[in-house]
Amino acid sequence: MGSTVRRWPGLLILAVGITALAAGYASSSSASTTASAASGATVKLVHTSKGKILANSRGFTLYMFTADRRNSDRCVKKSGCTSIWPPLTVKGRPTAGTGVRRSLLGTIRLAGGRHQVTYAGHPLYRYSADGGPARTSYIGVSEFGGRWFGVNAAGKPVR
Repeated sequence: MGSTVRRWPGLLILAVGITALAAGYASSSSASTTASAASGATVKLVHTSKGKILANSRGFTLYMFTADRRNSDRCVKKSGCTSIWPPLTVKGRPTAGTGVRRSLLGTIRLAGGRHQVTYAGHPLYRYSADGGPARTSYIGVSEFGGRWFGVNAAGKPVR
């Protein structure tokens, strides 16, 4: 029993050390992900089955919500809406990719100090369950009191 007791504290210290190391890694990994996502947003055009539409820097389709008013996000006022249709947010100014008009890019302030990217006055959103870049199967979906459309380079809805 004496030898078992002597080994136990060593194992406990090893387990605590591994746990602390893992927690530190998760924390630094999360912080770097947050920093890169928060630093800026690039809006670009991607080729899809519906033509060229706006997408985020990873190529995922960006959407406009027909219930919104110009430069006003109504999704944030509807329970559960932003968990399915998260706003495209940015710290600083959004970046215009090739074919995107810088003059049509803007931001609006959301509760809590976040800034949502707009294009031609349309607040932009992602779809949380999007299966991959340049997907268009969610265009035209009716949810939360409006329809969700893609947006073209001119700032018009893509149906």
